[in-house]
Amino acid sequence: MRGHGRARPELAEDGLAATGSMHIVDLPDGDAARVFAYDEPNYKGGVYSEVMTRRWRNALGRTMWALPADPDASRFLAIGHGTPDRPVIPVELHEAHRDFMVEAGYRDRVIVGGPLLSDDGTQRVGTALTIELPSRAAVELMLANDPYAGAGHYERVEIHRWQLGGRR
Repeated sequence: MRGHGRARPELAEDGLAATGSMHIVDLPDGDAARVFAYDEPNYKGGVYSEVMTRRWRNALGRTMWALPADPDASRFLAIGHGTPDRPVIPVELHEAHRDFMVEAGYRDRVIVGGPLLSDDGTQRVGTALTIELPSRAAVELMLANDPYAGAGHYERVEIHRWQLGGRR
């Protein structure tokens, strides 16, 4: 996903109140990403108390615009914050994760997903994905059964309601 300003709100459980925003932007480096984030109007207006910037690789190679629009669908942003002592995922674990996602039917429900990386792109520091599932409980179940989580590759996981939109 490339282009400045691709943003969609993260929502409270009621699906109404915005709790944050995710921007996927194509910028030259971490410094440019931080300038972009701290110049964002909602941040400047005091809407957000904190900002997290991460390099991200689009492992699926698709954009949120590839998904058919369904205004009633429940969508979520899941961020797995990596365990510092496990920056590398062994090939066998990656294959188990891929097989799990396909066999359980989750791969076609993931809108975009991929690893979060250090600013220089050399270390995996987590995972971020947006997914369409019926409920937060369904996302929690998916994540609980995912081989990455089972192998202790996440220090913590955040799940936020999320919706499609922004600029192409």
